[in-house]
Amino acid sequence: MLTEPRAGRLAAWGNALLAGLVSPDDAVLAIVGEDAVHRVEGLPGESGQVGLTLALGRLRTLGVTGLRVALPAPGHPLGLSGPPEFNARALEAEEAVVCYGAALGLVPDVYEAGPEGVQDEVVWHVLPVREAPPADVPSLGEAERELAEALRDATEVLTRLDVAGAGPMAEAAVDAYRARAERGREVLAPGYPARAVRVLELAQRVGVLIAVATESGPGGAVSAGEMAARGEALRPVERTARRAQVAAYNSVVEERERGVR
Repeated sequence: MLTEPRAGRLAAWGNALLAGLVSPDDAVLAIVGEDAVHRVEGLPGESGQVGLTLALGRLRTLGVTGLRVALPAPGHPLGLSGPPEFNARALEAEEAVVCYGAALGLVPDVYEAGPEGVQDEVVWHVLPVREAPPADVPSLGEAERELAEALRDATEVLTRLDVAGAGPMAEAAVDAYRARAERGREVLAPGYPARAVRVLELAQRVGVLIAVATESGPGGAVSAGEMAARGEALRPVERTARRAQVAAYNSVVEERERGVR
């Protein structure tokens, strides 16, 4: 979860572009990141695939004024509002972007490209969505409080079980991940409130702790019961971290909808 989801980059920098805070070239460069290319398919008025610059401009003419993120998981349609076809595609991809101002959504398909698949090509499929409030998305304030509580509770359980993900080795791994990931990248995009940046950074940090705890083997958990307790500790905090990520990415649109801006 430390690495930004592609839906997050598209929404964050798409929102900055729609607000006139960045140029189309800068937005597209940030969205594509280390991928080879991103294209968009199924855009109303276009018969084939088009580039991101054209696609973002066309979405604006279709009435789109903001972009939201969905990060669904089995049993948790986080950020989705239907219909079933879109929800199913988004759940398969584990991410999607939902337009604000037009009943459209985008779901990525990722393909290996280049020699030995060293880069990815991404095709965003445009599909109709239901215009309704997104599922289970908290406010920034709620997300920050929930994330702090979930992290504290999970850390207590993991420490009691002597799980590697709760100790100094995990902290060192987190710092190393962050140093690599943050070189040359900006957290979120221009126009986002400082609280959103703080919430997203914490959610990403929690995601790395979860990954380290999950991948570090059994640690000191010597029984099936203790292993089950580890899983029980990690599941709710992972869910909370995903909710916090979505709250951060969607904060600009949510504030606009409430008339804050």
